[in-house]
Amino acid sequence: MSNRSQRIIQALQSLQPTQLNLTDDSHKHASHIEHLGEAAGQGETHFHLTMVSEKFEGLSRIDRQRLVNDALSDEFKNGLHALQMKLISVIEYAKRGLI
Repeated sequence: MSNRSQRIIQALQSLQPTQLNLTDDSHKHASHIEHLGEAAGQGETHFHLTMVSEKFEGLSRIDRQRLVNDALSDEFKNGLHALQMKLISVIEYAKRGLI
């Protein structure tokens, strides 16, 4: 696990996740060098997040994403370029029969 991965996971603990899966997809975006500036070639710029949390209950998809983006604001300021998110409430998770 990368340093940025560890920092992301730590920052997301404020949202009390019951499930959290973070994947570094930076290798899939190596050709984006012209958009990454100083972060180009360093990796740890593109991630995929799947997270389940009670904090998402009753929130729209956009409001859930805002919570995550706010929790990771320092990472976005320091080289995190893209975060694909699948954010699920605990009740939604249970209704899908995943619990």
